Amino acid sequence: MSSKMISADANNFDQEVLKSSLPVLVYFYSEDCAPCTAVAPMLERLAETYGEKMKFVRIFRQQNRQLAESFNIKSSPTVLFIKNGKEVCSRLNGYISKPELREAIERVTGGTCGPKNIQKVYCDVAILGGGPAGLSAAIYAARAKLFTVVIDEGLPGGQVATTFHVANYPGTNGVIRGMDLMENMKKQALDFGAQIDDMKEISEVRLTGEEKFIKAEDAEYYAKTVVIATGAQPRKLPAEGEREFRGRGVHYCATCDGALYQDTHVLVVGGGNSAVDEAVFLTRYAKTVTVVNRNDRFNASKASVDEMLKNPNISVIWDSEVKKIQGESFVTSVILENNKTKEVKEMQVDGLFVYIGMIPKTDLFKDQVHLNADGYIIADEDMRTNASGVFTAGDVRDKKIRQISTAVNDGTIAGIMVERYINNKS
Repeated sequence: MSSKMISADANNFDQEVLKSSLPVLVYFYSEDCAPCTAVAPMLERLAETYGEKMKFVRIFRQQNRQLAESFNIKSSPTVLFIKNGKEVCSRLNGYISKPELREAIERVTGGTCGPKNIQKVYCDVAILGGGPAGLSAAIYAARAKLFTVVIDEGLPGGQVATTFHVANYPGTNGVIRGMDLMENMKKQALDFGAQIDDMKEISEVRLTGEEKFIKAEDAEYYAKTVVIATGAQPRKLPAEGEREFRGRGVHYCATCDGALYQDTHVLVVGGGNSAVDEAVFLTRYAKTVTVVNRNDRFNASKASVDEMLKNPNISVIWDSEVKKIQGESFVTSVILENNKTKEVKEMQVDGLFVYIGMIPKTDLFKDQVHLNADGYIIADEDMRTNASGVFTAGDVRDKKIRQISTAVNDGTIAGIMVERYINNKS
């Protein structure tokens, strides 16, 4: 734990935060919060870098509820910034990346603070992304005695690490926590000799030539081959007020924030498997769950849809979209529009959870590998892209089915094909 990051509570909040001579980053966290587990080590590392310019304070939200409520904090994790006793800039919630944190800190402190030493790493295979696809590729590549480095912008695990439970992964005993499943994969990769470099902000990638190049903020990687397994991120709801109420009633992870909505009325937006499954999950807490689907049918498995429709606490609004989110400090209602009749109505809600698809993380590669119209990487059945020595795996790949098992399948193939590619070059 970083000595630069201190713990505070309601008793010393004024002294440590409001009266601080330095700007303060305040991190509210909770127990059993997967995104909190991911963001905490990021903040500790950033505290070491920026500790002379900013104070870093952590607050356990569950033991300081009144303090959290005074700042209208309704989700974990929440990061806000205090300067001269007042909140400044935008707060961050939920899935927070290290680049987002660094950018926000730079805005508040008004300066730059880069690393002093750049490490150079030469490897056989650089795997970009530490989700199930990336870790599976690492297991096979490392077991083949290739020097394998996994580079991830956060902590290994990807989306799965923030999933409350996984019920359909082969070989597990019925249900397993996503965090536990990914920890098992990580340990297996490490045991075979893979190196995992987490929380690395990648700023540049060059995939041409015999030696590939990846630049992070404190390291440069030179690799014979690359596996792109960067995954995808939740698509944000295109409704007025979404950004303003993100973390204040608008959420993208029911397992992270669902417990905040005990005996309330919540909305789930979407029509796929994630929307259907999370709607059922939310009935553990919410009094009622209303699913808003832009179409007249669900694009989800029949078993999941049947389970949802049998639940008496779940109702469905068909052919409709959320156009506007309303409230003061927190969401109180939404404006819905029917796609067919164009009827507009207001609905009172306490919060909404959004599942309207994913956006592939391919910005760094778009001019170097072929992408489809939606930005996913095009590859053959051997996971090879159009760039020699460059493979892909997982949700970032152009394919029809995106599940943990299919990501593992992709990673397995990529790990094996990397070995064959290097052997053929020898």
